Amino acid sequence: MNRLLAFVLIVVISIGVVGATSPSLVNKVKLGLDLKGGFEILYEAQPIEKGGKVTKDSLIETAKSLESRANATGVAEPDVTTEGSNRIRVKIAGITDEAKVRDILKKPAELTFRSTRGCVASKDPANPNYCKVELLGNDFKQNGASVQQTNLNAYEISIKMKDGKKFAEITREIAKLSPTNQLAIYLDDKQLSAPNVSQEINSTDAVITGNYTRQEATDIKNTINLGSLPLKLTEKYTQSVGATLGKLSLQETLFAGGLGTVLILVFMMLFYRLPGTIASFSIIVYIWLLLLGFNLIHATLTLPGIAAFILGVGIAVDANIIMAERIKEELRSGKSLLSSQKAGSRHSFRTIIDSHVTTLIAGLVLFFIGVGSVKGFAVILILSIIISIITNVFFSRLLLSLLIRSNVVKKKSYFGVKESEIRAL
Repeated sequence: MNRLLAFVLIVVISIGVVGATSPSLVNKVKLGLDLKGGFEILYEAQPIEKGGKVTKDSLIETAKSLESRANATGVAEPDVTTEGSNRIRVKIAGITDEAKVRDILKKPAELTFRSTRGCVASKDPANPNYCKVELLGNDFKQNGASVQQTNLNAYEISIKMKDGKKFAEITREIAKLSPTNQLAIYLDDKQLSAPNVSQEINSTDAVITGNYTRQEATDIKNTINLGSLPLKLTEKYTQSVGATLGKLSLQETLFAGGLGTVLILVFMMLFYRLPGTIASFSIIVYIWLLLLGFNLIHATLTLPGIAAFILGVGIAVDANIIMAERIKEELRSGKSLLSSQKAGSRHSFRTIIDSHVTTLIAGLVLFFIGVGSVKGFAVILILSIIISIITNVFFSRLLLSLLIRSNVVKKKSYFGVKESEIRAL
C-alpha cells in the first residue's frame, strides 16, 4: 500500500508541477532570428593601420563594442560572438528597423581625447565644453594601455603614446587652462573620464588617475587599447528573416513536432500497454525538464534547436522501448512480473547507457568544433541526453517498480504479452 501511495503521490505532484509551470516556461523561451525574424551578419576584422595585427583581445573588445551599440538601439539581448582569429558573428532578432541597426553596427567606435581649448565657456561649471579633439585612438601605441594598482583599493591607467612631442605640447597648453585643465576621454559621444593635467608631460607615458575600481580601470584600459587598434569590419555573410516568415516557421515546426510527439505517445501506450503508459508520462516530464533546463542556461531557440529537441524525444522513446522489450522477453520465458522487471531493467541498462554515451560524444564534438547554429544544436542535444538518462532510465523504472511491487498489477497482458506467447520453464 505504501508503494502504491508513493506512486500516486509522485504522479499527482509531477502532473501538478508540469501543468502549473509549463505555460510560464514556454513564454520565457528566447527565440532566435529564424523564428522571430531579424538578421545575421558575419564580419571579418582587419587592422586599419598597415602592419597592424588583429589580436584576440582586440577582437573580443570589438565584439563588446558591437554588442553595446546594438543594445543602445533598444535591441533585446543581441547575440555577438567571435569566431576564429578574425571573425565576429552578430545575430539580432525581433527588430523593426534593420537598416538603422546595421548602419550603427558598421560605424567604427571613435576614441578621442578632448579639451576646452578655444571652446565657448560652458554656463554650467560642472560640465565644461570639451569641443576640441586633441588626440585620436591612432595616437596611442597598439595595446599600450595597462592598469596599475596605486594602493589597496585604487587603480590608475597607464598609456603609451606614439609621439611624445605631440603629447608634451598638448599637455603644456591644457595645463594653462586652470580651472578647466582636463583632458576628457570620450568613446563616440560618451565621456569616460576627465583627468586633470597639472603640468607638461614630456614623455611617451601618460597616467590617468581617478577614484577607479579595478573593473572601471580595466574597462577604460580596454577601450583605449581598442581605440589604438581600429578594426575594419567587412561583411562576409548576411542573412535576413522577416518577422512573418519567422512566425510561420515557428508555427509549422511546433505543429509538426507536437503531432509527432502525440503519435509517439499513443503508439507507446497501445503497443506496450502499462510500460508504454509510464514511458509516455516520463517523456512528458522529460520535455518539461528540457524546457526548464533550456531557460536556466538562457539558450536561444532556433530551428536547429527544435530539431535537436525533437531528436531528444526520439532518444527518450528509444530508451523506454529497449527496456519494455527486454521485460516482454523475460515475461515470455515464464518469469514473474517482478523478476521480469528486475531482469529486463538490468539487461537493458548497459545498452541504453552505451547508446546515450555515444550520442553524447557526437554532441560534444559538434559543440567544440561547430559554430553558430551547429553549436546551438549540440547544446540542446547534450542537454537532452542528460535529462533523458534521469527521466527515461531512472524515473520510469522507479514508477514501474513501485507499481509492480504494490501488487496492483498482476496480469502479464498489461505488458503486451499474450498467454500463448509464454513458454513453460
